[in-house]
Amino acid sequence: MGSQSLSFFSITLLLFVMIQAVFADLKHKSTSPFEYLQHLHGCHKGENVKDIHKLKKYLEKFGYLSYKNKTHVDDDDFDELLESAVRTYQLNYNMKATGSLDANTLSKMMRPRCSVADIVNGTSRMRSSRKRHHHSGSKLFHTVSHYSFFDGQPRWPASKYSLTFAFLPGTRADAINPVSRAFQTWAENTHFRFSRTEDYVNADIRVSFESGEHGDGSSFDGPGGTLAHAFAPTNGTFHYDADEEWSVIANPGAYHLETLALHEIGHLLGLGHSSIEGAIMYPTFSLGETKGLHGDDIQGVNALYNL
Repeated sequence: MGSQSLSFFSITLLLFVMIQAVFADLKHKSTSPFEYLQHLHGCHKGENVKDIHKLKKYLEKFGYLSYKNKTHVDDDDFDELLESAVRTYQLNYNMKATGSLDANTLSKMMRPRCSVADIVNGTSRMRSSRKRHHHSGSKLFHTVSHYSFFDGQPRWPASKYSLTFAFLPGTRADAINPVSRAFQTWAENTHFRFSRTEDYVNADIRVSFESGEHGDGSSFDGPGGTLAHAFAPTNGTFHYDADEEWSVIANPGAYHLETLALHEIGHLLGLGHSSIEGAIMYPTFSLGETKGLHGDDIQGVNALYNL
């Protein structure tokens, strides 16, 4: 009798844990700050639909839209300027540039992403092509690159190839090794060398986990939405969103610490976003996704530093 009671208790406890896990997962998914985009499917120029103003702020945040008359930012009119912004977004993400909010466009917009803008000062270089010619034996090969740089191409000085990085005191311990490995990967593929220091204040690069509005002008938005950001040289600031689920290994319910570190270090070195989905500098990420450096990323750094 006692063993039957224990077995019933164990099954009940297991069911309770499973149900809690399901609800936690649903809660995580339902709190995405980009969820409002779902009901904009099919919207196009000339319409007035609730939450279009939120789409405008989304596209403004990531560099696609800028109104001279700021009152238009807060209305729900799908105007000509918004249509143009949607077209540019679609081009950057290798979609058919219709200017309308089709399912593919909305699906891409709703993906969690780096909070660094795709376009700076109205100029999109994310999808610009650069032909590179190289020989292999007697054959001449042509490759097309899609890396980009920050406006003005900021970079670390030629004399500053050895950089220190530090973690804010109290940073979660499981992040140390993944971030350090990401720095090592970049070191193996560039002329840079990175060394960890305990001197957070004076380090060239400073890594921390932050939530919401945290004083750098680029606030985070809770679970989902924007995941991390870093600033162009020689600022050296790298922030993870502390409200996300993070993991050291590939985990379908969390974002991969090392993969996001590789991306943000690219920004710290001067790279903008790439339109090549396989590149680490592609702007969006999925739960459980892991990536390494792509030839486009390495070519970008080499081009920026004339290597």
